[in-house]
Amino acid sequence: MSTTVSTALGTAPGTTVSTPPGTAPGTTTTSTKIGTKTDTEIRTEAEGAGQEADGGGWPDLPGDTALTIRVPEANPLVTAGFPAHVTVLYPFLNESRLTASTDAELRALFAAHAPFTLTFGAFRRYPGVLYLPPAPDTPVRALTRSVTARWPEAVPYRGIFDPPLAPHLTLANHEGPDTYEAAYDALESRFASALPLTAEVTTVDLIATDGPGRGWRDVASYRLGG
Repeated sequence: MSTTVSTALGTAPGTTVSTPPGTAPGTTTTSTKIGTKTDTEIRTEAEGAGQEADGGGWPDLPGDTALTIRVPEANPLVTAGFPAHVTVLYPFLNESRLTASTDAELRALFAAHAPFTLTFGAFRRYPGVLYLPPAPDTPVRALTRSVTARWPEAVPYRGIFDPPLAPHLTLANHEGPDTYEAAYDALESRFASALPLTAEVTTVDLIATDGPGRGWRDVASYRLGG
């Protein structure tokens, strides 16, 4: 059963989260050209989703929504300024399109998937990004496939990445190309004892934003397995 809530994801009532679930490390370090920028450049800029991106990234749009998995067990490790999460789909439908029928379909869709366990056992990096890959990632990918099969117009990351980004939990994305290696070496040393980290996934949350810099708020929560 879905529940409507009004606080920001993983925060106290009245607070907002300024960076969305779209923050994501790339799945490859190739340098294939996309427009006038390389794939590497655009993937790095994609980490700025939620803010006005410069030439190649993208801003969140008013009414953007996303489906995300909270991982509160990892919150102590996150230094990126937003709660720990693994994105199922960003963006989903614009909030103006959400209806009682949409809610019922999402409830039924997620009820058809059993709860699962994710383990985060190793640090991974992409230029400027420190993240944890979930294992296994197949249950997350299955959720994404189910949603996009029903709503094919909801293209992951607006179709910028092909294939779409792999499931991930971003820990840090605040360092530039000249500083991230040393900074993330320090973070890995600091947090190494916390791994492996295990999370039981029983719900998927629908969140929405009013635009760049406006934060994200919860809209509904959907239970896995009915």
